[in-house]
This record gives sequence, structure tokens and C-alpha cells, in this order.
Amino acid sequence: MAVQSSFKNMTLCLFAVCIVSSALLAAVYAVTKEPIDAAARAKTTNAIAQVVPEFEGEPVSCTIEVGGKEYSYYVVSKDGVPVGYAINTSSVGYGGPVALMVGMTADRVVYNTTVLSQSETPGLGAKCTEPEFADQFRNFNPSEKKLSVKKDGGDIDAITASTITSRAYVSAVEAAVTVFDAIAAAGTSTTTEMEETAEN
Repeated sequence: MAVQSSFKNMTLCLFAVCIVSSALLAAVYAVTKEPIDAAARAKTTNAIAQVVPEFEGEPVSCTIEVGGKEYSYYVVSKDGVPVGYAINTSSVGYGGPVALMVGMTADRVVYNTTVLSQSETPGLGAKCTEPEFADQFRNFNPSEKKLSVKKDGGDIDAITASTITSRAYVSAVEAAVTVFDAIAAAGTSTTTEMEETAEN
């Protein structure tokens, strides 16, 4: 009987600990959710502002499927006319995914890029975040220049000893151009989606 009683007590004690732990986790989540969401929104807004021309109002969030993959992007306008598209893309580098936000102007020029996340080697591939490399994509017109590293016959200087990272960055920018072309081809349907998003 003593063994049964002890087992029962341990079970009840464990159950109580689980209930209390769950309640504490729920409370912490409730308290921290809004600040975390606010920080994420601020990070996104800051990234958008870095990669598109000056705009008015709030960016409009949209999604589009290209090649079986869904991409998220933001449309910014001025005087009621879209002036830029901030497109989220990524590609696999040496250390893992290299996630970018790529800004495209309405006339299909890469306005600017910014790295959202990367896990490349410090001092090597991680230099993709530095202006010396990233500024090559500023005002880059893919209709006039070849969007690939010079080793592959393009116009982009690769990071020294980090060709894999450089190619991943270029690939992510290429994806953004492809997404922009799909957005432009969607035309009316994209505009309708923007209006519906704005109303909601």
C-alpha cells in the first residue's frame, strides 16, 4: 500500500508541476508576444525603407506563387502610384540560407538590397552584409547588366574566397527579379489583391 500511495503522490505532484509550468509559459507568452511582434514589424518596416524609393503611407503586404513557391512582398506607393516592391527571397549559401529583402522599382531596376539573416563564415561569407559587396546591387538594371558573378561571366565582383556565398546572394536577387516579373504579369489581379488587403 505504501508503494501505491507513493506512486500516486508522485503522479499528482508531477501533474501539478506540469499545470503550473504550462500556466507560467502561457503567462510569459501573453506578456512578451506584443513586444516581440512589434519588434518584428519594426525590423520589417526598416528593411523595406532601406530597399525602396521614398514612399507615402504604409506598405501593402502581398503574396504570390512563382514556380510552385510562395513569396511575400510589399508594395509601396507615392501619390497613389506604386513606386517600389520589397520582395523577400533566399538562397542557400555556404553556412545555410541567405535571406534578403530586395527592392525593385516600378521600371524593373534593383533599387537596393539588405540581408535579413545569414549564417555565413565570419570574415568571409559574412562580408555579404558589407557595403563593399552589397552596394554592387544598388540601382542594378538586369536588362543592361548580367546578374551573376564575374567568374560566371557576369558583372558582380564575388567576395574573396567566398564564391558560394556570392552566388547565393546573386541567386536570391535573381529570384526577386523573377518574382517582380510575375507581379508585373499578374497586373490587374495584383492590384485587386492590394486593394483588398488595404481595405482589411
